[in-house]
Amino acid sequence: MRLGTSLEDRPRYTPSTTFETFPFPEGMTPNLNPVDYVSSPLVGAIASAAQQLSMLRQNWLYPANLIELESEVLPGYPDRLLPKNRKAADELRGRTLTRLYNEYPSWLEDAHRKVDDAVAEAYGWPTSISNDEAVNSLLELNLARAPAPAGSVSASAET
Repeated sequence: MRLGTSLEDRPRYTPSTTFETFPFPEGMTPNLNPVDYVSSPLVGAIASAAQQLSMLRQNWLYPANLIELESEVLPGYPDRLLPKNRKAADELRGRTLTRLYNEYPSWLEDAHRKVDDAVAEAYGWPTSISNDEAVNSLLELNLARAPAPAGSVSASAET
């Protein structure tokens, strides 16, 4: 909260203090060219699990029996997902990510576990790591990788 900004009446993250300092797994940091790590099996496992999660959520939000695809008239844009009829439109209105995550069905939990396991493996953590342990490990990595403030002396320079 101290490092962020506000937007209207709520906190807002700032890229320089939140995202740019995030300690990605070694060898997968945003400053590297993705070509250098895209063939990594660890990256592939994360991408595959994330794509599966995204597909499952999309299929829940927009089941094939309730929608029709209409081609977008502008090139480069995805097809439009339109309700098949009024009844479908009514049902689709109730299919929100909030509702899905409030219900948190086992298939969604399993898909998130696969993402979590792939990410844990990329960091070299056990897949049984708890959320608290992961947050603490990320903080430790962040602090270890952070540049020393200007004018400070590092611990290794003092010895």
